Amino acid sequence: MLDLTKLTTETRNKNTMNLDCMTPLEIATIMNQEDENAIRAVRQVLPEIAKTIEWCTKTLNDGGRIIYMGAGTSGRLGLLDAVECPPTFGVSPDMVIGLIAGGEKAFIKAVEGAEDSTTLGEKDLKEIQLISKDIVIGIAASGRTPYVVHGMKYAKSIGCKVVALVCNKGSEMAENADLAIEPIPGPEVLSGSTRLKSGTVQKMVLNMISTGSMVGIGKVYQNLMVDVMQTNEKLVTRAENIVMEATGCHRITAEEMLKEAGGSVKLAIAMILFQCSRTEAEERLKRSHGHIRLALNEIN
Repeated sequence: MLDLTKLTTETRNKNTMNLDCMTPLEIATIMNQEDENAIRAVRQVLPEIAKTIEWCTKTLNDGGRIIYMGAGTSGRLGLLDAVECPPTFGVSPDMVIGLIAGGEKAFIKAVEGAEDSTTLGEKDLKEIQLISKDIVIGIAASGRTPYVVHGMKYAKSIGCKVVALVCNKGSEMAENADLAIEPIPGPEVLSGSTRLKSGTVQKMVLNMISTGSMVGIGKVYQNLMVDVMQTNEKLVTRAENIVMEATGCHRITAEEMLKEAGGSVKLAIAMILFQCSRTEAEERLKRSHGHIRLALNEIN
């Protein structure tokens, strides 16, 4: 029989033994208090997160991909982070990929037994044609999910960098990773419900990894999303606002330059800041590998 008693994520929280007797305000209050532990837990692993960002940035610059693997809540969080990258940073859907045990249908409804499979992880990685310059980030609160463990083992066997994001110390996933990120938020308010604090710390860490990596490859100028995709009316206005914020120009100028730049926020900004043609702006951005600030420094 599987022994879960040693997992912090499975132990009972002494502060919530009377959860079923609490008022709605008491429940909200204790959950808010416990979430402070999630913030502290992430703070303890910032060096490991920074190293992962460094690795992911190099991976993307070298033409590799970031692959998230998980089951249940962990898998859904990986998928969520991955699918937000294209609209936010204007990257290909193939640059950051989320894999969940049981396939995409498991995002909505759990697929029985999928997370316990010792073969599906490797199979899913082979289906996306994993190569050695990709980086694989395994996500599981327990740190023992077979789907993820065996996927990580396969990734290592072909030369990939492998990172484990887990919420228990000394896990099997950590043992099979090049680097382990281990934020430990403590027992859940509802015993064993790792969609709570464990899910919160995983979401926080994934936010840092993807955002930091995208900064590293030039998808951000100052703190602006300069490769945002304009897929609806709100985002068209946001694109104009970003150009205005970055350059100090008026909206009419932002609209005109975005049109001239074919809708590219980054290119419109570059044309205004560099006071040059589209062709020259494209060439300068090419030399700076897409980093507006580096291109500016070249001029200055």
